[in-house]
Amino acid sequence: MATLGIDFGTSNSAAGYVRGGKPHLVRMAPGQSTLPTTVFFDYDAREMLMGHQANDALLEGVEGRFMRALKRVLGTSVMHEKRQLLNARITFVDIIARFLTQVKRRAEAEAGHVFDHALSGRPVVFHGAGDPREAQAEADLRECYLAAGFEDVSFLPEPEAAAIAAGALDHPGATGLIVDIGGGTSDFSIFRTGGEGISILSNHGVRIGGTDFDRSISIDRVMPLFGAGTLVRNAIGPGTLPAPKAIFNDLATWEKIPFLYTAQTRRMVADMVQMADEREKMARLGTVLENELGHDVAFAVEQGKIDANSGRDDAVISLEEVARGLEAALPANALRSILDPHAAALRRGVGETLEMAQVSAAQIDQVIYVGGSSLMAMVTDTMRACFPSARHSFSEVFTAVADGLALAAGARDAP
Repeated sequence: MATLGIDFGTSNSAAGYVRGGKPHLVRMAPGQSTLPTTVFFDYDAREMLMGHQANDALLEGVEGRFMRALKRVLGTSVMHEKRQLLNARITFVDIIARFLTQVKRRAEAEAGHVFDHALSGRPVVFHGAGDPREAQAEADLRECYLAAGFEDVSFLPEPEAAAIAAGALDHPGATGLIVDIGGGTSDFSIFRTGGEGISILSNHGVRIGGTDFDRSISIDRVMPLFGAGTLVRNAIGPGTLPAPKAIFNDLATWEKIPFLYTAQTRRMVADMVQMADEREKMARLGTVLENELGHDVAFAVEQGKIDANSGRDDAVISLEEVARGLEAALPANALRSILDPHAAALRRGVGETLEMAQVSAAQIDQVIYVGGSSLMAMVTDTMRACFPSARHSFSEVFTAVADGLALAAGARDAP
């Protein structure tokens, strides 16, 4: 039996195994050990692209359908709904399985042998503590792995994998906190190292992550430029009504963008343009839907977030694809204000995790950061305020979970 450790992430995925006694991550693209968790259905070539190729096809304007944040669909009713893509009716189980199949094939081509078992990372929560969809989400992910050709799959909490990768075993008696801010979830784990390895004292999580940060930024700074918050004349009576919020909320949400590109939605927006008090803004919304620019806007928001996070007061979200010269200012202080509610949620999550472990903040020796979104200043500022005397470690935030899964997979395969 050979086990492949797989970190199937909301934004990026990676896979690894032990080679020469050390974790080795599979090369997903030239010089890349991570793969964007994205797919693109190319209508002309009639094929499904994934990762960097999927992103490139979207940005090059190839005719097709782009999907991201697939992990957030796990456990929902949407997961098993059939949709027509490339002349076939398929579900999200099929889509994720195809993605995992490609990861498996790349690993096997590189390793020179078959991986029949998967050790998958699992977030502390998929949707929220006590949410009835939790068990279904894990069952859905298991089904995807089996459909991808693995004979069996086991799950390891992602924070535990990160602790293994961070060398926690080298500091017996230490008490640490893993802060794993991914694309869709924020997971917290308090652990203690001892003679028998890592002991997890508590696991807790909240369903917010990098895509939620992007969504909040988009709703606050971008959607008003597309008509959010403006008035539309009442079609069946006198006066005006606020433009419906749902369409703007969906346009700001990665996984919901593809479902806006329907004839019905386009007709509704065309009618709204005619009745809008601020017609130019609403017309921009029509342009986004007609030309399927929703993900271009989302990428622009993400880049603006990165620029503002560096402390730049001149950071902007460029919306040039929608209208020449159109941009939304995003100075660093505005970014902090927008993300304040998320900072409060992180503080609550950490506090609850400490209570569950019956550990005080002063007892935390080390805070280990995992996930690209953990590099947000809002995250690190919040954690430093909560744990001012702890060591804060940022090494390998993008691949720590995959490294830990690879090490754990190797340990399971060892005779």
